[in-house]
Amino acid sequence: MDDSVKGNNNMSSRIRVGIINYLNVLPFLYGLKKSPVMDMAELVETYPSELAQMLLDDRVDIGIVPVAILPEMKNYHIISDFCIGCDGPVASVCLFSQAPLEEIETVWLDYQSRTSVALAQILLEDYWKIKPVLRDAGGEEFRRRIKDNTAGLVIGDRALEQRAQSAYMYDLGAAWKDYTGSGFVFAAWVANKELPREFTVMFNDALASGLQQIDEVVRENPYPLFDLDSYYRNNVSYVFDDRKKAGMEMFLSRLNKMKTIAESA
Repeated sequence: MDDSVKGNNNMSSRIRVGIINYLNVLPFLYGLKKSPVMDMAELVETYPSELAQMLLDDRVDIGIVPVAILPEMKNYHIISDFCIGCDGPVASVCLFSQAPLEEIETVWLDYQSRTSVALAQILLEDYWKIKPVLRDAGGEEFRRRIKDNTAGLVIGDRALEQRAQSAYMYDLGAAWKDYTGSGFVFAAWVANKELPREFTVMFNDALASGLQQIDEVVRENPYPLFDLDSYYRNNVSYVFDDRKKAGMEMFLSRLNKMKTIAESA
Protein backbone atom coordinates (compact mmCIF):
# COMPACT_ATOMS: atom_id res chain seq x y z
CA MET A 1 0.00 0.00 0.00
CA ASP A 2 1.12 3.55 -0.74
CA ASP A 3 3.32 5.00 2.03
CA SER A 4 1.27 8.19 2.18
CA VAL A 5 -1.76 6.13 3.12
CA LYS A 6 0.12 4.02 5.63
CA GLY A 7 1.18 7.18 7.36
CA ASN A 8 -2.32 8.64 7.59
CA ASN A 9 -3.48 8.13 11.17
CA ASN A 10 -7.10 8.60 10.09
CA MET A 11 -7.03 5.38 8.11
CA SER A 12 -6.94 1.82 9.43
CA SER A 13 -4.71 -0.79 7.81
CA ARG A 14 -7.64 -1.59 5.51
CA ILE A 15 -9.49 0.94 3.39
CA ARG A 16 -12.99 1.39 4.83
CA VAL A 17 -15.52 0.97 2.01
CA GLY A 18 -19.07 2.09 2.74
CA ILE A 19 -21.89 0.31 0.90
CA ILE A 20 -25.67 0.64 1.10
CA ASN A 21 -27.95 -2.23 1.97
CA TYR A 22 -30.13 -1.98 -1.16
CA LEU A 23 -30.73 -4.43 -3.98
CA ASN A 24 -29.26 -2.00 -6.52
CA VAL A 25 -25.81 -2.41 -4.95
CA LEU A 26 -25.74 -6.21 -5.14
CA PRO A 27 -23.95 -6.36 -8.52
CA PHE A 28 -21.18 -4.15 -7.10
CA LEU A 29 -21.01 -6.24 -3.94
CA TYR A 30 -20.85 -9.45 -5.98
CA GLY A 31 -17.82 -8.20 -7.87
CA LEU A 32 -16.07 -6.82 -4.79
CA LYS A 33 -16.42 -9.98 -2.72
CA LYS A 34 -14.89 -12.08 -5.48
CA SER A 35 -11.98 -9.71 -6.05
CA PRO A 36 -8.51 -9.64 -4.43
CA VAL A 37 -9.21 -5.97 -3.67
CA MET A 38 -10.94 -7.29 -0.54
CA ASP A 39 -7.49 -8.00 0.88
CA MET A 40 -7.16 -4.21 1.18
CA ALA A 41 -10.73 -3.36 2.13
CA GLU A 42 -13.17 -3.48 5.02
CA LEU A 43 -16.87 -3.25 4.07
CA VAL A 44 -19.19 -1.07 6.15
CA GLU A 45 -22.92 -1.41 5.42
CA THR A 46 -25.69 1.10 6.16
CA TYR A 47 -28.31 3.22 4.36
CA PRO A 48 -27.48 6.16 2.03
CA SER A 49 -27.96 9.24 4.24
CA GLU A 50 -26.12 7.60 7.15
CA LEU A 51 -23.29 6.56 4.83
CA ALA A 52 -23.06 10.14 3.59
CA GLN A 53 -22.56 11.33 7.16
CA MET A 54 -19.98 8.62 7.79
CA LEU A 55 -17.95 9.81 4.80
CA LEU A 56 -18.20 13.42 5.97
CA ASP A 57 -17.09 12.36 9.46
CA ASP A 58 -14.19 10.26 8.08
CA ARG A 59 -15.66 7.06 9.51
CA VAL A 60 -15.26 5.51 6.06
CA ASP A 61 -12.68 6.33 3.38
CA ILE A 62 -14.85 5.71 0.34
CA GLY A 63 -18.53 5.02 -0.20
CA ILE A 64 -21.35 4.80 -2.72
CA VAL A 65 -22.84 8.03 -1.40
CA PRO A 66 -25.68 10.38 -2.43
CA VAL A 67 -24.21 13.02 -4.74
CA ALA A 68 -26.11 15.74 -2.84
CA ILE A 69 -23.32 15.68 -0.24
CA LEU A 70 -20.59 16.71 -2.70
CA PRO A 71 -21.00 20.47 -2.05
CA GLU A 72 -20.48 19.78 1.66
CA MET A 73 -17.11 18.09 1.13
CA LYS A 74 -13.94 20.15 1.22
CA ASN A 75 -12.02 17.43 -0.57
CA TYR A 76 -13.51 14.60 -2.59
CA HIS A 77 -12.48 12.20 -5.32
CA ILE A 78 -14.95 10.36 -7.59
CA ILE A 79 -12.89 7.26 -8.16
CA SER A 80 -14.94 4.94 -10.34
CA ASP A 81 -16.40 4.65 -13.83
CA PHE A 82 -19.63 3.43 -12.20
CA CYS A 83 -22.49 4.85 -10.16
CA ILE A 84 -26.10 4.28 -9.14
CA GLY A 85 -27.97 6.20 -11.80
CA CYS A 86 -30.70 6.06 -14.41
CA ASP A 87 -31.54 7.35 -17.85
CA GLY A 88 -35.29 7.16 -17.54
CA PRO A 89 -37.55 5.26 -15.10
CA VAL A 90 -35.53 3.97 -12.14
CA ALA A 91 -38.41 2.05 -10.45
CA SER A 92 -37.03 2.39 -6.91
CA VAL A 93 -37.25 6.17 -6.32
CA CYS A 94 -40.87 7.23 -6.58
CA LEU A 95 -43.54 9.49 -5.22
CA PHE A 96 -46.48 7.31 -4.12
CA SER A 97 -50.02 8.42 -3.38
CA GLN A 98 -53.66 7.42 -3.30
CA ALA A 99 -54.64 10.62 -5.09
CA PRO A 100 -53.56 12.14 -8.41
CA LEU A 101 -50.63 14.54 -8.37
CA GLU A 102 -52.70 17.73 -8.52
CA GLU A 103 -54.63 16.70 -5.39
CA ILE A 104 -51.59 15.99 -3.20
CA GLU A 105 -51.44 18.28 -0.18
CA THR A 106 -48.62 16.77 1.90
CA VAL A 107 -45.50 14.75 1.03
CA TRP A 108 -43.50 12.70 3.53
CA LEU A 109 -39.84 12.64 2.48
CA ASP A 110 -37.87 9.44 2.94
CA TYR A 111 -35.14 9.88 5.54
CA GLN A 112 -32.75 7.45 3.85
CA SER A 113 -31.42 9.57 0.95
CA ARG A 114 -30.44 13.21 0.65
CA THR A 115 -30.22 13.14 -3.14
CA SER A 116 -33.69 11.69 -3.67
CA VAL A 117 -35.22 14.21 -1.27
CA ALA A 118 -33.54 17.12 -3.06
CA LEU A 119 -34.58 15.72 -6.45
CA ALA A 120 -38.18 15.42 -5.28
CA GLN A 121 -38.17 19.04 -4.09
CA ILE A 122 -36.80 20.22 -7.45
CA LEU A 123 -39.32 18.22 -9.47
CA LEU A 124 -42.27 19.25 -7.31
CA GLU A 125 -41.41 22.91 -7.79
CA ASP A 126 -39.94 23.07 -11.29
CA TYR A 127 -41.53 20.19 -13.20
CA TRP A 128 -44.82 19.23 -11.57
CA LYS A 129 -45.30 22.80 -10.33
CA ILE A 130 -47.16 21.95 -7.15
CA LYS A 131 -46.43 23.15 -3.62
CA PRO A 132 -47.50 20.53 -1.08
CA VAL A 133 -46.38 20.69 2.53
CA LEU A 134 -43.08 18.76 2.81
CA ARG A 135 -42.42 16.75 5.95
CA ASP A 136 -39.29 14.89 6.99
CA ALA A 137 -40.08 11.25 7.66
CA GLY A 138 -38.36 10.08 10.82
CA GLY A 139 -38.77 6.34 10.39
CA GLU A 140 -40.34 3.38 8.62
CA GLU A 141 -43.85 4.18 9.86
CA PHE A 142 -44.20 7.07 7.41
CA ARG A 143 -45.31 4.67 4.66
CA ARG A 144 -48.52 4.05 6.61
CA ARG A 145 -49.31 7.73 6.25
CA ILE A 146 -49.58 7.49 2.45
CA LYS A 147 -53.35 7.84 2.15
CA ASP A 148 -56.01 10.33 1.09
CA ASN A 149 -54.16 13.48 -0.08
CA THR A 150 -50.89 12.59 1.65
CA ALA A 151 -48.09 11.20 -0.55
CA GLY A 152 -44.71 9.77 0.29
CA LEU A 153 -41.31 9.74 -1.37
CA VAL A 154 -40.07 6.17 -0.96
CA ILE A 155 -36.69 4.90 -2.14
CA GLY A 156 -34.77 1.68 -2.47
CA ASP A 157 -36.14 -1.79 -1.86
CA ARG A 158 -39.13 -0.37 0.04
CA ALA A 159 -40.14 1.52 -3.12
CA LEU A 160 -40.25 -1.77 -5.01
CA GLU A 161 -42.59 -3.06 -2.27
CA GLN A 162 -44.71 0.10 -2.32
CA ARG A 163 -45.44 -0.23 -6.04
CA ALA A 164 -48.08 -2.87 -5.27
CA GLN A 165 -49.68 -0.82 -2.50
CA SER A 166 -50.31 2.66 -3.93
CA ALA A 167 -52.84 3.74 -6.53
CA TYR A 168 -50.52 6.37 -8.05
CA MET A 169 -46.78 6.23 -8.63
CA TYR A 170 -44.56 8.98 -10.04
CA ASP A 171 -41.06 7.79 -10.96
CA LEU A 172 -38.45 10.49 -10.24
CA GLY A 173 -36.00 9.11 -12.79
CA ALA A 174 -38.60 9.30 -15.56
CA ALA A 175 -39.66 12.79 -14.48
CA TRP A 176 -36.06 14.07 -14.46
CA LYS A 177 -35.42 12.61 -17.93
CA ASP A 178 -38.60 14.21 -19.28
CA TYR A 179 -37.77 17.53 -17.61
CA THR A 180 -34.07 17.81 -18.54
CA GLY A 181 -33.36 15.22 -21.23
CA SER A 182 -30.39 14.05 -19.12
CA GLY A 183 -29.54 11.01 -17.09
CA PHE A 184 -29.40 11.21 -13.31
CA VAL A 185 -26.88 10.10 -10.69
CA PHE A 186 -28.28 9.16 -7.30
CA ALA A 187 -24.99 7.96 -5.81
CA ALA A 188 -21.35 7.83 -6.87
CA TRP A 189 -18.25 6.13 -5.52
CA VAL A 190 -16.62 9.00 -3.64
CA ALA A 191 -13.48 9.05 -1.49
CA ASN A 192 -12.70 11.73 1.07
CA LYS A 193 -8.97 11.41 0.53
CA GLU A 194 -6.58 10.33 -2.20
CA LEU A 195 -6.34 6.55 -2.30
CA PRO A 196 -3.57 4.34 -3.70
CA ARG A 197 -3.81 3.88 -7.45
CA GLU A 198 -3.36 0.11 -7.05
CA PHE A 199 -6.50 0.04 -4.94
CA THR A 200 -8.62 2.27 -7.18
CA VAL A 201 -7.77 0.28 -10.32
CA MET A 202 -8.56 -3.05 -8.64
CA PHE A 203 -11.71 -1.57 -7.09
CA ASN A 204 -13.01 -0.30 -10.43
CA ASP A 205 -12.22 -3.65 -12.08
CA ALA A 206 -14.15 -5.46 -9.33
CA LEU A 207 -17.22 -3.28 -9.87
CA ALA A 208 -17.05 -3.92 -13.62
CA SER A 209 -16.79 -7.65 -13.00
CA GLY A 210 -19.91 -7.63 -10.85
CA LEU A 211 -21.89 -5.82 -13.54
CA GLN A 212 -20.82 -8.45 -16.06
CA GLN A 213 -22.37 -11.20 -13.92
CA ILE A 214 -25.96 -9.98 -13.52
CA ASP A 215 -27.33 -13.48 -14.20
CA GLU A 216 -25.43 -14.86 -11.20
CA VAL A 217 -26.48 -11.94 -8.98
CA VAL A 218 -30.15 -12.49 -9.83
CA ARG A 219 -29.85 -16.24 -9.31
CA GLU A 220 -28.34 -15.80 -5.85
CA ASN A 221 -30.93 -13.22 -4.74
CA PRO A 222 -34.48 -14.40 -5.52
CA TYR A 223 -36.90 -11.49 -5.15
CA PRO A 224 -40.59 -12.14 -5.86
CA LEU A 225 -41.74 -8.52 -5.75
CA PHE A 226 -39.91 -7.24 -8.83
CA ASP A 227 -38.00 -8.63 -11.81
CA LEU A 228 -34.40 -8.01 -10.71
CA ASP A 229 -32.95 -8.93 -14.09
CA SER A 230 -35.01 -6.16 -15.70
CA TYR A 231 -34.28 -3.82 -12.80
CA TYR A 232 -30.51 -4.19 -13.20
CA ARG A 233 -30.52 -4.03 -16.99
CA ASN A 234 -33.30 -1.55 -17.74
CA ASN A 235 -33.91 0.65 -14.70
CA VAL A 236 -30.66 1.19 -12.82
CA SER A 237 -27.95 2.52 -15.13
CA TYR A 238 -24.52 1.88 -13.69
CA VAL A 239 -22.08 3.49 -16.12
CA PHE A 240 -20.99 6.98 -15.06
CA ASP A 241 -21.10 8.37 -18.60
CA ASP A 242 -21.18 11.90 -20.00
CA ARG A 243 -24.99 12.08 -20.00
CA LYS A 244 -25.11 11.30 -16.30
CA LYS A 245 -22.24 13.65 -15.52
CA ALA A 246 -24.13 16.45 -17.28
CA GLY A 247 -27.27 15.57 -15.35
CA MET A 248 -25.34 15.55 -12.09
CA GLU A 249 -23.88 19.00 -12.73
CA MET A 250 -27.34 20.32 -13.59
CA PHE A 251 -28.74 18.84 -10.38
CA LEU A 252 -25.93 20.21 -8.20
CA SER A 253 -26.33 23.66 -9.75
CA ARG A 254 -30.06 23.65 -8.97
CA LEU A 255 -29.31 22.36 -5.48
CA ASN A 256 -26.94 25.27 -4.90
CA LYS A 257 -29.64 27.74 -5.99
CA MET A 258 -32.08 26.15 -3.55
CA LYS A 259 -29.55 26.53 -0.73
CA THR A 260 -28.85 30.16 -1.64
CA ILE A 261 -32.56 30.99 -1.68
CA ALA A 262 -33.10 29.23 1.66
CA GLU A 263 -30.20 31.10 3.28
CA SER A 264 -31.46 34.47 2.05
CA ALA A 265 -35.07 33.88 3.13
